[in-house]
Formats: sequence, structure tokens, C-alpha cells
Amino acid sequence: MTRLILLNKPFGVLSQFSGGKDDSPHPTLAQYVDLPGIYPAGRLDRDSEGLLLLTGNGALQARIAEPKHKMPKTYYAQVEGVPDAKALAHLRHGVRLKDGVTAPALVQAIDPPALWDRDPPIRFRKNVPDSWISLTITEGRNRQVRRMTAAVGYPTLRLVRWQVGDWSVEGLAPGEWREISV
Repeated sequence: MTRLILLNKPFGVLSQFSGGKDDSPHPTLAQYVDLPGIYPAGRLDRDSEGLLLLTGNGALQARIAEPKHKMPKTYYAQVEGVPDAKALAHLRHGVRLKDGVTAPALVQAIDPPALWDRDPPIRFRKNVPDSWISLTITEGRNRQVRRMTAAVGYPTLRLVRWQVGDWSVEGLAPGEWREISV
């Protein structure tokens, strides 16, 4: 039986078990999950929150993380401003980034999702509105969602990975995890 850990990675936590290259003071996964022989299947940058999958099964790790498998990943992004139809269409069709054009994404404007409070909270700007979008991608480029929203003129303020494939972070508070069998 293969172990799969679903972790709600808090904001500011590195997606690794040991310290950063520069002996970073940022917390790591080791402060949340104390299980031998498991490793992250993919990454989630320090400034992002939400679902991080961990396993010790190399084949499963590859199926989750390698772009050739095109595992869908759904993110909730709080963006600065309110994206217009043109910006959402651009995200749906692919956005030109420095490392090439992204694959089309499933994108829609959404009501603010019922999420946990972020610590620290995002900055509030009285004169600049913000809004939420749901974005599903099948690639995994470095900081891809943030770069995509910025490229269409709506920088990401908060990014939460909600789902990877059929697995979701629903019901897990930041730092909590559950094990499932696959």
C-alpha cells in the first residue's frame, strides 16, 4: 500500500525537509510532518499556501509532479484589481512568459472562497480593489500562476493551491495533514 500525505502547507514554509541553501530562517516541512521516507511530490513556493502532496513512492511522485503527465492543479488566486473578460480569455488561451507560452488554463472569476486567515494577512489597499479567480493548469513552471496573472495586468496577492488531480486540501487547516491510501 502506497502512502500519500495531503498537507496544507502554510504561508512562509519551504517545500523541503531541511533548511534552505542559505541557512534560511524559514520553517520547513519537518516542522509539520514527522514521517520517515516521504518527500514532496512537486513544489509550492514559500509565498504560496495550500495542498502539497508527499509520498515515498517514486512512480506516484513522478505521476503527480512531472509535466508530461499533465496532472491538473487548481489554484485560488486573490489578485489586485478585477480582471476583465479580455484578461480571463488571455489566461484561458495561454500567456506569453519569458520561458514561452503557457498551455491553456481553465479560469473563472469566483466569489472569495471560505479560506483560513493568512498569517501575515495580505496588504489591504483602500483605493485598489481585489478579487478572486480559480485557475486550473496542467504545467508546473516556477511561480507560473503568479507570472500568468501579472502578465495580464493583475498581480497575485495571495495564492492557494486547492486541488491536485482528485486530491483536495478541503477540511485541513494550515499545517494539518492526513494520510490516504492509494
